[in-house]
Amino acid sequence: MVPVKAVASWLTAPAPPGTSSALDLPAPPLDQPVRVSTWSPADAPDDEPLPLLLVHDGPEYDTLASLTRYISAGLAGAWLPRLRVALLDPGPRDLWYSANPSYARALRSRVLPALTSRLATSKRVGMGASLGALAMLHVHCRYPDALDALFLQSGSFFCPRLDYQERRFAHYRRIVRFVASVHDGLGLPGRPVPTVLTCGSGEENLANNRQLATALRTAGYEATLHEVAGGHDYPAWRDALDPYLTRLLGRMGS
Repeated sequence: MVPVKAVASWLTAPAPPGTSSALDLPAPPLDQPVRVSTWSPADAPDDEPLPLLLVHDGPEYDTLASLTRYISAGLAGAWLPRLRVALLDPGPRDLWYSANPSYARALRSRVLPALTSRLATSKRVGMGASLGALAMLHVHCRYPDALDALFLQSGSFFCPRLDYQERRFAHYRRIVRFVASVHDGLGLPGRPVPTVLTCGSGEENLANNRQLATALRTAGYEATLHEVAGGHDYPAWRDALDPYLTRLLGRMGS
């Protein structure tokens, strides 16, 4: 497989600023609000229906992987459709992102309705890396109507055969149970969505990502795994945005 280029060309392309805002959204049953930063094209009125990219670890993605610069450059260069971005703060990340039913329920019943009441939304794409990827898949499995596509990078799709070294992680068993339900198909909803996965060719998570992608395809998902250069870090995730997220977002704008 051809590795992704080391330097993303969009990092130096024109990227006009968008419009940003920050929200603290009450989200019971969680014991604290979910903080969300939104980004929109500067000329987009709130009532213009646009795809929404919902991003776990959003502030880190933006700071360390230049996510909104990528979006802005794509809009300026007309190689991305018009869309908005919702950058979700991770809060207590290990607790929320570890296949936690309370977090998935809060996202579907509180966060998404609050966002879409403020910003007209057409399709919704869930995005995340590592535990954030796992959590986004979990949201889709629990609430099939929540998301229309998934972009999952280096997901922490733990299973005992491949990931015994992770057994001391506090929520390891909960993750293992959820991933097993995906592998046997019982945890997957009857609404397959386009799913794109990326994972570094030298990563510890590569084997479980291969296994997860196979399980999704077996269940009827249009799922592709791209094994890319780099490791389990934001530079590698950044360099996989184009072409892989670019292609997925292109479909959402059609």
